Amino acid sequence: MENNMPRQRKKNNDGESLDEDVDEIPQVDISDSTALIGHPKGNEIVLERNIGILGCISFVVGITIGSGIFISPKGVLANAGSVGCALVIWFVSGVICGIGGLCYAELGATFPRSGGDFTFLLENFGPLPAFLRVWTSIIAVRTASGSVIAITAAEYLLKPMFSSCQEIPEQAVRILAAFVICTICALNCRSATIGSHIQGVFTVAKLIGLLVISGSGLFLLCQGKANNSLMTFSATDPSKVPLALYSGLFAYSGFQHLPQITEEVINPTRTIPIGIVSSMAIIITIFLLTNIAYFIVLTPEEILSSSAVAVDYGRYELGPLWWTMSLAVTLSCIGSLNGGIFTTPRMFFVASREQLFPEVFGMIHINWKTPLPAIASMLPVMLLTLMVSDIYSIINYFSFMRWTFLILTVAIIPYGRWKHPNLKRPFKVPLILPFIFIFSALFVVIVSLYSAPYDCGIGLVLTLTGIPVYYVGVWWKNKPQWVKELLIKFTHSVQKICYVVPQESKNNITKVEDEIS
Repeated sequence: MENNMPRQRKKNNDGESLDEDVDEIPQVDISDSTALIGHPKGNEIVLERNIGILGCISFVVGITIGSGIFISPKGVLANAGSVGCALVIWFVSGVICGIGGLCYAELGATFPRSGGDFTFLLENFGPLPAFLRVWTSIIAVRTASGSVIAITAAEYLLKPMFSSCQEIPEQAVRILAAFVICTICALNCRSATIGSHIQGVFTVAKLIGLLVISGSGLFLLCQGKANNSLMTFSATDPSKVPLALYSGLFAYSGFQHLPQITEEVINPTRTIPIGIVSSMAIIITIFLLTNIAYFIVLTPEEILSSSAVAVDYGRYELGPLWWTMSLAVTLSCIGSLNGGIFTTPRMFFVASREQLFPEVFGMIHINWKTPLPAIASMLPVMLLTLMVSDIYSIINYFSFMRWTFLILTVAIIPYGRWKHPNLKRPFKVPLILPFIFIFSALFVVIVSLYSAPYDCGIGLVLTLTGIPVYYVGVWWKNKPQWVKELLIKFTHSVQKICYVVPQESKNNITKVEDEIS
């Protein structure tokens, strides 16, 4: 073929002019996102699979074990009425959430794509419920809870610097919490490997802290130094048992996060079930041993009056090293916060890829291979919630809806067995298990409605605000041309600032539409 490219003059090292055919620099099509950035050819821009079984365990354990087991396990005891009954409630709650974990293991293996609840709901019930799941996550469920975890981490990091009679300045706590959030977001934007390594380190740290508590408590038990209340089963008010179980189920929640990062898990159809099942076994064991240790050292009255059970335990058993328990709470909170910041943005990333969220949320940094815009989107919301005086009320508003979406997600298993009986399921649970979890979660929802109907109503209304957002932003395709141009300009501006492009290839994504059609 004849070369019609223009000839340009070029000089060699001696200054002599040479004729040489030089390809003209191609014009960049502004509609081509990858050309706009100009990333290196041959370097595929995708989220890389580098999380194995241990990584999966560190995420589930690290997210589930936050601050609750260290600070206030008294919620179960206060309603159970006795130590023995409280331990039974902790065990039953763990078994129920373990069943939920098994159900999510089946869903994660059946639909091996990132996004977790969003993907499962989208594949089975359509875009609207899937969008509402993401909507509640970004406006409160994950962002507000992340802010609360950061506040707790900051408070317990500062606690050893103040005497027991001194109050920690609220401003100092909020500023330190903001610093923690910004640091974790920045590290996860920089590298997925760094984020997963942080998760592993902090998960080990919190397990060491809990093993110190449980190990020292069991040592005292073997020496016969336990108080006499350990196995008491005094009369329990039956009307309060549901509230005790309600507190226990909330403490074990966290198994649902792992399927959000499926596309970064090595051999997910095998690894995710093993990771979830192993994690729930570890968590149930640790929670039971830790509570037994608390009851060995502290009386029920001391636990109920304590604002930080682990710290009080440390004052009794560790003496001048009590501050290590405060540090353990901080490390546990940071690990849980990191896990949420790592996993939740993958839901936004997949929602964008499915055209239910703005295009820029589905883009990846060209060098760091992280969903930078999706991660960064959590930062302003989390910082804004830090400015709310009663931030805990935001979480209360949406707890009702979070469990409602868990019910809807687990209901996919019996629905799918009926609707798509031939769908390949590498991991299957007995059909009775999802029904057990659904009825247990329904119980939580009913208790929420009974105990806090006003909060549940506000949460429902705020969730439903996502419906007009969905119809305007997603369903309405024929938007005015000026709106489309404005969105394109915004997307390209963010691309240039953040150096991000759309995912180039979906070869590492397993689609299931053909199988369920």
